[in-house]
Amino acid sequence: MVLIEGGSVELRDYINMNKWLSSDYTLSDPGSGSNRKVITWTETIEPFYVMKYPVTQHLYHFVLNEEEVEPNVCNLPITEVSWIDSLVFCNKLSRMLGRTECYNIDSESKNTIYNNKANGFRLLSDAEWQYACKAGTTGYRYAAIDQIAWYLKNSNGSAQHVGKLLPNPWGLYDMIGNVWEWCWDLYDTNRYGNYRVFRGGSWAEVENNCGSTVRRKSMPEFKIDDLGFRIALTKP
Repeated sequence: MVLIEGGSVELRDYINMNKWLSSDYTLSDPGSGSNRKVITWTETIEPFYVMKYPVTQHLYHFVLNEEEVEPNVCNLPITEVSWIDSLVFCNKLSRMLGRTECYNIDSESKNTIYNNKANGFRLLSDAEWQYACKAGTTGYRYAAIDQIAWYLKNSNGSAQHVGKLLPNPWGLYDMIGNVWEWCWDLYDTNRYGNYRVFRGGSWAEVENNCGSTVRRKSMPEFKIDDLGFRIALTKP
């Protein structure tokens, strides 16, 4: 786990009369530019610890199923996991390592409770994810995309083994591209109900859709082959 020192991060999204948009890029903007409003806000980030890589096939199946996976896939990021699946994993890993579970999981995902006093494993918040991804840099990406990210142009049509490209300045790999990463946050309950946020882009996305501020959302049961997650600890 990598220590992330505290600080602050400015987040941004777009809103128009119809819906929140999901990225700094407006490829799917249903309205005209004149109807679009930029929303910005700042959040304070307390120190926390984050996993250097997305959760891998090996770690996921060892924790949940106590089974090994084939060597050729063990270091691939886990995919086809829902937001609920990621919380179940965090709780199970916490129990295995003698830590307190962070989540009281409810069948109605909006009612799932996060215990911020617990010392167990958890998802990053939306703000923590962006802060950790940018790692003190100011641009959309912390280096040229082909140096740091698997995306549509270079991924050969599938997720790639973690840690094969350059990390960000804080030593985190695959923050951009390879797989989207679930975050804890609800997106906008007034417009989208129980949809949860995921971040970063993936192997299946075009270049513009892979960056430190790109944000998407979906129902907490959603699973797809380019969506995984990364885990964090509030305290070591």
